[in-house]
Amino acid sequence: MVNLFQLSGKIAVVTGATRGIGRSMALALADAGADIALLQRNPEQTDVKEEIEATTGRQCKIIACDLENPAQVKNAIPEVVALYGRIDILVNSAGIQRRSPSIEFTEQDWDDVLNINLKTVWTLCQQAGRYMVRQGSGKIINVASLLSFQGGITVPAYAAAKGAVAQLTKALSNEWAKENVNVNAIVPGYIATDMNTALINDPVRSKQILDRIPADRWGNPEDFKGTAVFLASEASAYIHGHLLAVDGGWLGR
Repeated sequence: MVNLFQLSGKIAVVTGATRGIGRSMALALADAGADIALLQRNPEQTDVKEEIEATTGRQCKIIACDLENPAQVKNAIPEVVALYGRIDILVNSAGIQRRSPSIEFTEQDWDDVLNINLKTVWTLCQQAGRYMVRQGSGKIINVASLLSFQGGITVPAYAAAKGAVAQLTKALSNEWAKENVNVNAIVPGYIATDMNTALINDPVRSKQILDRIPADRWGNPEDFKGTAVFLASEASAYIHGHLLAVDGGWLGR
């Protein structure tokens, strides 16, 4: 049974791994045996790479990729394949947030959020899918949100992007499942990360959120380690187009 979760010999590409959920998932995939390619804007930020190598013994390479640069995003997966010879796992964890009442929400904020949270996800999925379909195997894990199901408050661009990520996950799965390529998404609940600092520091909103979570706590990045390994491994071989909530029970409340 343990072998179902082994990732030895696999190559995993992770975005957004310099902190938070992405960092936790990258470490978990390496701990399960995968070698890692980190797509990050600043290649000089090597702390996660060093931690992976020191604690797991796996190879970890940094691919310079500014997600605001379309050319770098489009070239990132071919660079990974040139470096490692293949790609087996893609984790799209990077994301940004902009908060403002909708009548005041700027066009620039809208474009920034949709570009990072949706367009780059699509581009990386498409690029990875070309290799995975050809090799007849692969795992793509997108990061959706509770706002893939709910509208949220003062985050119209984020809700729009994450709703689209959920549908993109299903659309790609419909095409690629028969090619032995699994496309699924993780749905984080309210997680204590930098992105949610404003909510955490708002005593009224923070209490409202906590009162609805059956687990009676905010999530933390470590809660995603097992989920990432499960969706990246053969344990999830017959799971396609699924949105797996890691939310402390929020959606069931």
